[in-house]
Amino acid sequence: MSHMMPYEQPSTQKHGAMSYAIPYENLKRLNHPFEEQFKQQLAHVLEKGWYILGEEVTRFEEEFADFHGSAYVVGVANGLDALILSLQCCGFEKGSEVIVPSNTYIATILSIIHCGLVPVLAEPATNTYNIDPAAIESLITPKTAAIMVVHLYGQCCNMGPVMDIATQHGLKVIEDCAQAHGARYKQQLAGTFGDFGAFSFYPTKNLGALGDAGAIICKSKADYLKLRQLRNYGSEKKYHNGVIGYNSRLDELQAAFLRIKLPALNSINEHKRKLAAIYTAGLDNQFIKPVVDPDYFHVYHIYNVLHSKRDELKKYLADHHIATDIHYPVAPHDQPALKGHLHHYHYPIATRIHQQTLSLPCSVIHTEEEIRHVVAVMNQFPG
Repeated sequence: MSHMMPYEQPSTQKHGAMSYAIPYENLKRLNHPFEEQFKQQLAHVLEKGWYILGEEVTRFEEEFADFHGSAYVVGVANGLDALILSLQCCGFEKGSEVIVPSNTYIATILSIIHCGLVPVLAEPATNTYNIDPAAIESLITPKTAAIMVVHLYGQCCNMGPVMDIATQHGLKVIEDCAQAHGARYKQQLAGTFGDFGAFSFYPTKNLGALGDAGAIICKSKADYLKLRQLRNYGSEKKYHNGVIGYNSRLDELQAAFLRIKLPALNSINEHKRKLAAIYTAGLDNQFIKPVVDPDYFHVYHIYNVLHSKRDELKKYLADHHIATDIHYPVAPHDQPALKGHLHHYHYPIATRIHQQTLSLPCSVIHTEEEIRHVVAVMNQFPG
């Protein structure tokens, strides 16, 4: 990988009183190979003096569309806005229901609530942690308007059955692709199946900006034009507002940074896949590992395992100077913010995932040697 640097001596990352020889992530190291280009682009943007919806945004939209073989991409401020604007573009009646996985990050559900719609939680499949098509079918009612799938951890959902269900029932499909840049299902890229593909470029993502940023893939010119209105106060023409809109514009400077990193996305994904393969081959059977399936090109934004003694495992690894994270420690139905917004609060599969999942170091900053060390330490865990 031309953009990567060797790290023979892992730097120490401090977290509170704990020092980690192997950090979970280090954004300074992650972005170091691009620093000179970032500085050049910063100077270029400053020289032009155009900071909102300029040439950099237009060119990133075109390049991101080309990457996906899509005609239409609209840059927005962040991933949550990408979901909200996608739903608003659909024009659903208030109170319509949107089926969404029960183990997603809360942003997915918040987008539904912010649009005056009702989230209906569907349990995930136990082998992929992605929404179970069989669970979707049983939740459809006359009020159902859409399915919002989440390609969690970097693996696509089982999109064949999902799209069949949507077609059969006349439902819109919105894909939350925040963790799935470059992921594929049967050779088709995440974000290109449904009516809308919503992306976040939060700094830790496989394609990460240096701040908040997002984008939406859509299939029709009408939706493209409406999204461009919605992101900019509902305006097609300056000071003329045709619809109730938002201020959700992809920043010109973030677009410039993303244009630098986009050509490296495939190599970033390949490096993470190499690290993931070491975990999958090396970790013993006390850990439930991600399922490998030839139909799915997993990009491992997160490499997670399940273990019944997750908290003890996390502390054990910290004691061995290995940092981990949890995505996510609290299930959506247990979040105080969602009390009163859900039909019921019993989701045993999601509950188990949130109680047992642990995210392991799997970044472009990590070497294969470091990951083998993590494997060796984990296999000694007295679990």
